[in-house]
Amino acid sequence: MPKKSKMKILGIGNALLDILLKLESDDALNQLEMRKGAMDLIDADRMKAIHRLQSALERNEAPGGSVCNTIRALSNLGAETGYIGKIGSDHSGSFYEQAVRQAGVKPYFVHTEGISGCSTVLISPDGERTMATYLGPAETLSADEIADETLRGYDCVYIEGYLISNSALFLPVLQRVKRMGLKVALDLSNFNIVNGYNSLLHNVIPEYVDILFSNESEAEAYTGLEAENAIREIVKQVDISIVTIGAKGALAASGDAVVHVPATNIKPVDTTGAGDNFAAGVLFGYSSGASLLQSAKIGSLLSSYVIRTVGPQIPADCWREIKLNVLDILHGQD
Repeated sequence: MPKKSKMKILGIGNALLDILLKLESDDALNQLEMRKGAMDLIDADRMKAIHRLQSALERNEAPGGSVCNTIRALSNLGAETGYIGKIGSDHSGSFYEQAVRQAGVKPYFVHTEGISGCSTVLISPDGERTMATYLGPAETLSADEIADETLRGYDCVYIEGYLISNSALFLPVLQRVKRMGLKVALDLSNFNIVNGYNSLLHNVIPEYVDILFSNESEAEAYTGLEAENAIREIVKQVDISIVTIGAKGALAASGDAVVHVPATNIKPVDTTGAGDNFAAGVLFGYSSGASLLQSAKIGSLLSSYVIRTVGPQIPADCWREIKLNVLDILHGQD
């Protein structure tokens, strides 16, 4: 077994059930007036209409949201984890909470009446994904609904950039977490988020964030620089900066040190969840006292497994092998 995590990590994210539907043809997208390959925010009525029209299709359900994906992977590695989200009173909410609990994550769900949020993923015959996301109660979570007692039970809080649009949650919870002396890890989530909230992020990140995750487009949007230079600028504001660079692997920086971890030579089946699992590996390494390079290698390892399957979760039968590989990384030399 990998060495035990020294830190308890709490995730705060949009609790969205992922519903994957395999389309027989793209005619369905035309019928639903959806743009192939796009991700659109929809309301509850439109979500119901999509599900009703596609009720006969093969479907797969799993708890989603990037932070939830990361926290579940951390739990599978052996870390002590918790997750905060807001769900409705329907079957989707119950399924989501049970799946999180079964993954070994301690759930702290805020419950409300009505339909839970979900992200419907329509998979075309050529493998391209079209997404329709109904945020539902997930977007109404507020800092007032999170107890101080819950936060005090953890050493590090991991939060997604998508929550920045929720003014009742994002900054208030960061302020409380830092007053308590907890570490904060933030994922920038999407370059559109960075572009839309650039000024706020430039105020928040140096003040509250210890570990910042981004991909190269997000890092470039934040700094105006290409990844190799962007990470050096970002690490002036945080303790650790991670920038994933697709097929070129990832960069990790702390202080004056910058390390590069190459990507594996595995042809991806589906890259969904690669960044989420990379973050899990880095956070596990960090929380276990591993070096920067070791932590990045663990992140790369997890990414290499998730891209071999469809969806953002690594299959259960892979984790024994993963843990043995993590041990090799932790016992190896930088």
